[in-house]
Amino acid sequence: MDLSDRTLAEVPRLTVRDVRIATWICFFAWTFAVYDFVLFGNLLPKLAADLGWTSAESTGINTWVTAGTALVAFAAGPLVDRVGRRRGIVIAVVGAAVASALTALAGWVIGVVGGVGVVLLIVVRSLAGLGYAEQAINATYLNELFANVYRDDPAMVRRRGLIYSLVQSGWPVGSVLAAVSIYLLFPLGGWSLCFIVAVFPAVFMLWAARYLKESPQFAARHRAETLLKQGRTDDAHQVAGRAGVDLTDRSAPLASAFKGESLRSTVVIGTAFLLNWLGVLVFAILGTSLLTAPDGKNIAFTNALAILIVSNATAFAGYLFHGWLGDRIGRRNAIAIGWVFSALSFGAMLLGPSGNFGLIIGLYSAGLFFLIGPYSALLFFNGESFPVHTRATGGSIINAAGQIGAIIGGLLVTYSLSRGAGWTTAALLWGCLPILVSGLLILGARNVDPRRARLD
Repeated sequence: MDLSDRTLAEVPRLTVRDVRIATWICFFAWTFAVYDFVLFGNLLPKLAADLGWTSAESTGINTWVTAGTALVAFAAGPLVDRVGRRRGIVIAVVGAAVASALTALAGWVIGVVGGVGVVLLIVVRSLAGLGYAEQAINATYLNELFANVYRDDPAMVRRRGLIYSLVQSGWPVGSVLAAVSIYLLFPLGGWSLCFIVAVFPAVFMLWAARYLKESPQFAARHRAETLLKQGRTDDAHQVAGRAGVDLTDRSAPLASAFKGESLRSTVVIGTAFLLNWLGVLVFAILGTSLLTAPDGKNIAFTNALAILIVSNATAFAGYLFHGWLGDRIGRRNAIAIGWVFSALSFGAMLLGPSGNFGLIIGLYSAGLFFLIGPYSALLFFNGESFPVHTRATGGSIINAAGQIGAIIGGLLVTYSLSRGAGWTTAALLWGCLPILVSGLLILGARNVDPRRARLD
């Protein structure tokens, strides 16, 4: 039975221009999401000082926020596999903006009623997990768009990873924007003004979303499932067949992520991601503490702006390099090589002589280059490792695993330091070792030929 013109029209047709527009919008969506996501961490010391929190209270609240972020980021995947990639992008950015506005409100509530306000703040900042989830949604969406439009252009297929790495570079761009906004706005209106201003990018995204088209693979799957519910089995399989979508698995996306071909990707990549985030916590998030501690590298490296410039410039270059490398040797292999070199670089830094600024910053920069850079390949690799039915869900599970790794890493580092181990020992055990294991473990994932675009 032939499909009606109306049924065919419900599966969008994309042009190269549509994909270029979507790529730019995803870049800005991720940049704005990062802006909000890192704003809280950057302003936490000021927030704590204003509200009278001790260091222990501050870190405790941040741990609860991290746990809430992981939960929200995890929930975002099944939602996107239900409502669509286009809506998911808007929900993530708008959710992050709402979290910023409510953060300012929660701070006022804390000043009035204390503990209730703290609970509200944790809930509100957990909502910012939607912003963190943006990178997984972007990877899912662009993976499908690139495969649909570039499949007949071998040159563009070979450059998909590099193009996506430019989108992922919104992380260092958003981080720098957050730092600049704090520098400019904090003297004028304190931390609350910084969060209020973070709301306005959502207005731009609501306007820009008009130019986004839904992923044809998702639209075909969604339309086919609707036809199946209507009893139009032949039509459903015709729609799915034209898009290359498999209708064999009709389980809920969350259940499907833990069976069939998705199981291996969920477990292996998710575990590697979790372990690697222990290293991210030690060397990227707590890097200042490690470098300046007397039992660390004992460097007078207190200029936060200098650290920010080094880390974000390194991350930007690392994204582009590993995106390019993944297009040539496969994303799995590029990730593994990067993380192994990262562990070796950080290990050499920790075991090398203290006080040598040039040597330590050189090795620190190399470690960050090979630690952060592979994430542009990893997030795109997630999209290649799952079928359309579980692509967003699988990506969100892996993405949320990073926040769980951050919590575990924080507990392990705190325990080691409290038992008398120095920063060097703690960083070797809970930074270098997990990074090395993650680089070896990722080789257990199914390899994907970067010259072929997955259409299902």
